[in-house]
Parts: sequence; C-alpha cells; structure tokens
Amino acid sequence: MKKLTFHPDDSVHAFITTIPEVTYGDGPLSGVTVAVKDNISTKGIETTCASKILKGYIPPYDAHVVTLLKNAGAAIVGKTNMDEFGMGTTTENSAYGPTLNPLDHQRVPGGSSGGSAAAVAAGLVDCAIGSDTGGSIRCPAAFCGIVGLKPTYGRVSRFGLIAYANSLEQIGPMARDVQTLSNLYSVIAGHDSRDATSVDKPYKHNPVSDITGLKIGVPDEFFGEGVNPNVAEVVRQAIDTLESMGATAVPCTIPSMKYALSAYYVTCTSEASSNLARFDGVRYGPAVGTLKSWHDAYSEQRKAGFGKEVRRRIILGTFSLAAGYYGRYYQKAQTARQMVRDDFERIFRDVDVIAGPTMPDIAFKLGEKSDPLQMYLSDILTVPANLAGVPALSVPCGKINNMPVGLQLIGRYFEDERIIDTAYAYEQGRA
Repeated sequence: MKKLTFHPDDSVHAFITTIPEVTYGDGPLSGVTVAVKDNISTKGIETTCASKILKGYIPPYDAHVVTLLKNAGAAIVGKTNMDEFGMGTTTENSAYGPTLNPLDHQRVPGGSSGGSAAAVAAGLVDCAIGSDTGGSIRCPAAFCGIVGLKPTYGRVSRFGLIAYANSLEQIGPMARDVQTLSNLYSVIAGHDSRDATSVDKPYKHNPVSDITGLKIGVPDEFFGEGVNPNVAEVVRQAIDTLESMGATAVPCTIPSMKYALSAYYVTCTSEASSNLARFDGVRYGPAVGTLKSWHDAYSEQRKAGFGKEVRRRIILGTFSLAAGYYGRYYQKAQTARQMVRDDFERIFRDVDVIAGPTMPDIAFKLGEKSDPLQMYLSDILTVPANLAGVPALSVPCGKINNMPVGLQLIGRYFEDERIIDTAYAYEQGRA
C-alpha cells in the first residue's frame, strides 16, 4: 500500500471531512484522488448528509461504489459538502454552511453535489463522486464548468447511498474532462446483488470523437420561457459545433415538460417522507433533552436535527400521501411521469441523443434563490431525465460573464456510451 498526504486549501468549503493521510493500492485509478459526496457511506469515516441529525454517525460499511474505488487503487481523500439530504440546487442548505463557486466566491456552485463539483473545479481533487436525484450532478457541473454524468438508472449500485428518493436518485462521476470521467465511470458501473435495482451493464468503453451521422434532437421546450436567451444562444452554438463535425440537428418537442417539474416534486417529496422517517431520535442524532413522551421526543428531535428545506419537503410528501390526497397528487404524478417516459421513447425513435442547456441560467448569487419555488423552477431542464431513468450528462460549452454554461446531452436507456462519445467529440472539437 502507498500513502498520500492531503491538506487542501479548501477556501471554497468543498469538504465536510478530509482524510489527511490516505493509503491506496494498485489498479486503474492508482493514486487518483477522489472526493465522495457526504451521503455515500464510508466505513470508519463520518457520513452526515450535511445534516445535524447525522452528526457523529460513522458507517460500519462502505458503499458499493466506495469498495470499487478502493479496489481500483483510488485515493479517497474526503467527504464533500452538499445540500442537506440532497435537497437543494445551491449547496446553501447545509448544516455546515454553504460551499462557494471556485470561479466566483459570490456565487453558488450548484447543488446538491456542489461540494464535489467545487472540489474538482478548484483543482483540489482529480475527480469526484456525486448523486443525482433531479439534476444534482449536472447542475453543479454546469455551474462550476466541469463534466458530470447521471447514469442510466440501475447502472451504478445505490447500496450505501443514504436514501432521499429511491426511484429517482443515481450515483455518478464528476471530472474536469470527459476522458477522466469515463475512466471513473468504468470503475463504478456494474451489477451489485445487494441493490435490487442494479442492472448487469458494466461500462468498458474508451470515448471516440467520430459522431458522423449522429442525429441530435433539439426540443423546443429546452429553449423556451424561463431560459436565459444568452444561455440558449451559447448552447445553440455548441449544437452548431456538433453539426460541423458530422451530426445533424433535428427539431423535436417534449409536451410532457409542462408536467415534469410538478411530477418530480410530488414524487421526490413523497419518497423523502417515507425514507426520512427512520431518523427518529433514537438511532441517530444527539438527544434534545428529557421529554414526557415518545411523540414529543420524535417531534423535537426532528425539529432540531433537520433544516428548514428538509422539513418542508417531508411535510409536502406526507401531505401528498395522506388519505384523500394520494389519488389527487401522487397517483397523478406517476401518470405524468409515464408521459415523460413515453415522450423520450417517441423522440428516440428518430434521434440518437437530445441536446439542450443543462440549467436555465448561469450560477446564482449566494442568497439569490431564497424563495423555494424559484429554486424548484431552476430544475426544469434536468428533472425529466430522472423521471424517465435515462442517462444525461453536462459538459461545459462556453461562458457568460466569465461563468460557465453547460450543454446537456440525454441518451436512450443504457446508451451512456453514446452521450459520453458526443461530449468527448464536442470537447475535442472545441480544443
């Protein structure tokens, strides 16, 4: 075993926990420094989900992806800051304070995997692992100017990922360039018998830059109301670049987009309401004092341990699942979710990938999205891929006011290789 000393200048507060002395072995990632989002279990290393309620929790086991990274020789150097339990778009909803965008400390790095993205963008690590429930890898990748992939649902094991919304979230890689991301993805993808949703689809692929004949769907809805016209223009120029390399742009529409955001938030909050019920003040979190009844203890513990956004989403989810409201909200959300899947399947009969902006605007200023509804609207372009379970990637494609813009590429089920090739081709074409 070899040793590595890690003492980063973490002026952007990318990390919650760092590991000063790291041991690593031989393998395809030997000596490669990797940061891991703090909702992914690491044996013997505190894992908090950026929440007070998990302060002091040290998992007795590694997540499957962490085991794979260690077996590949990676040097896991720390746990990164995030929106509490993955609930947010800015990494401001952390019990440990916000992470700053390395390109402008007055702006957010995106969320919820903002710490992972900032660590990569600031050059503190070679690459990082995040999780994506509604854009939580792609959003910070776009805001920080790096590459981030949400794999096809099931292609990376979720064993050891502390659950927020099981049917939506997926662990994925983040890196400064497509080749490094591909190398990281080749290690973490594959079947895991401990995850019932895991699919036996390993990723063993070296990106290629030939995209001759590629058909790129360009949905009208990705360039419509709510999208900064300057962002739209930068992304259209990126699509023009892909066309100059032999691809063909094909206009298309995703009518279900108008329901996607509502369906996403009803689904994710409902699942969060169920998943976070386990944090009851008995097994996790510091005691809040002597109380008369278990009900009082349960209520006070969760009030003290959860932040405002987490409490808001638990309440929304509990309401959506309540008797008398289940059919009105949750059931309709699942119908809308199927409509999104159907739209993707229809479009992919005629095109190979879908392209558009990752985010409607560049990175927000700190505190700019204090209205929760405004923050939720920022996810409009990323949530459809999670609802459908298809792979989606963000690659930098230009800048506005010196802040990066992300090009989002969405692919068919289990065609992660194709969107990685497209991103690689674009990256090479711009170089």
